[in-house]
Amino acid sequence: MFYHLLYPLTDSVSFFNLFKYITFRSAGAILTALIVSLIFGPLFIRVLKGRGVKETIRQEGPKSHYAKEGTPTMGGIIILAAIIIPTLLWADLTNRFIQLILFVTVWMGAIGFMDDYMKAILRHPKGMVGKYKLAGQVICGLILGLVLYYYAPFPTFGTTTEIPFVKDYILNFSSVIVFVPFVVLVITGSSNAVNLSDGLDGLATGLCGIAFVAFAGFAYVSGRNDFSQYLQIMYLEGAGELTIYCAATMGAALGFLWYNSHPAEIFMGDTGALALGGAMGAIAIMLKKELLLLIVGGVFVAEALSVILQVSSFKLRGVRIFKMAPLHHHFEQLGWPETKVVTRFWIIGVICALLTLATLKVR
Repeated sequence: MFYHLLYPLTDSVSFFNLFKYITFRSAGAILTALIVSLIFGPLFIRVLKGRGVKETIRQEGPKSHYAKEGTPTMGGIIILAAIIIPTLLWADLTNRFIQLILFVTVWMGAIGFMDDYMKAILRHPKGMVGKYKLAGQVICGLILGLVLYYYAPFPTFGTTTEIPFVKDYILNFSSVIVFVPFVVLVITGSSNAVNLSDGLDGLATGLCGIAFVAFAGFAYVSGRNDFSQYLQIMYLEGAGELTIYCAATMGAALGFLWYNSHPAEIFMGDTGALALGGAMGAIAIMLKKELLLLIVGGVFVAEALSVILQVSSFKLRGVRIFKMAPLHHHFEQLGWPETKVVTRFWIIGVICALLTLATLKVR
């Protein structure tokens, strides 16, 4: 909105030329997201407490978590507000990348909200039926894939994706029947992986903030012809605007972490986890960095794999590989304090983000 209202005034007031620059607007998006979180957060927490919207702790989980019973949930609404409002204020709203990422964020957030609403307000212990939740994720992926295939952000967008650590080699999903299912897989996989990781105070929030720092860097260099040529990566016309969305998400994560750090005053719930995970997958798809999700989201991948391996092993052999899944609970069962698990997972997340950024030059 600021871009459309103020940048055209540059001829009269040269100061407004600042709104041309993605770096300036990204900084504005981070600060706005923090302000929204810090102002809206306490008010929303009080409302949730007053209405008795609280988390129900699973009895099969770690016993140390029983003390968290009654903590307000659905905090993902704070995250959504802190992402959407700054993006609307600072981004170019005619940009197709921005339109698509906002669609994914709202869609996935709505699915998570319905699940949280059923659990926290309607008191259905399991929330939304799993197959309906998965169906919503699949539909989101289908819509995104079809739009990117038939109504690409620019004519040469294509269906290719880059391979990390190598240059001059790409994967080409030339057919719609291959490209669209691939998009669906990325969206559902990333959203569910983040959701599984949301089990300790601040864990998923911090990891998402770290991952979006890396994606902000990729969005910026991919949207500049000079940088992309120098780094020998795909030039994606208009993708630089995604830097502003990533910046808003970073600010939203930091702002929410103010309340979500141990001991958490509020949980993000599926509203935040599915929205952040879905957005992460969509950003990777639009930046042609889908394979890098496995690196930048290394902790999320490990969390998801731990659940898959645990369930498969128990069903096939009646043996548990981990003391408890997802993986963060395994380390809790080993005696690690919750704060130590979170901090060490954040450190691994930072290493994964740095390794991801290193792929720009290690090719």
